[in-house]
Amino acid sequence: MAGHRIYTVSFASVYPMYVAKAEKKGRTKTEVDEIIRWLTGYSQEELEAQREKNIDFEAFFAEAPELNPSRALIRGVVCGVRVEDIKEPTMQEIRYLDKLIDELAKGKGMEKILRKG
Repeated sequence: MAGHRIYTVSFASVYPMYVAKAEKKGRTKTEVDEIIRWLTGYSQEELEAQREKNIDFEAFFAEAPELNPSRALIRGVVCGVRVEDIKEPTMQEIRYLDKLIDELAKGKGMEKILRKG
């Protein structure tokens, strides 16, 4: 089965959209980065290096140092699909990230977004 088109989109091209969505709602790039680091295990330096390398989403998640086990607690609908029901692992990781950014833009507190309480 061929990968979905989103897999070949560069993470660096979508990242500014995540930041813009957050900032439009009064949130910050720092919060977006914290969410991405929480989800993937990248350090801030590694995250910036991945953006500079212009890698695609598939490689971004494949190379993630440690996907957070608590990401399984992420529930809800993104693009009309329940993230917990997505069977394809890479697509599910992308949608987890989308869902977390949506929660940030909707004003949820970082504690809740990062599934700490």
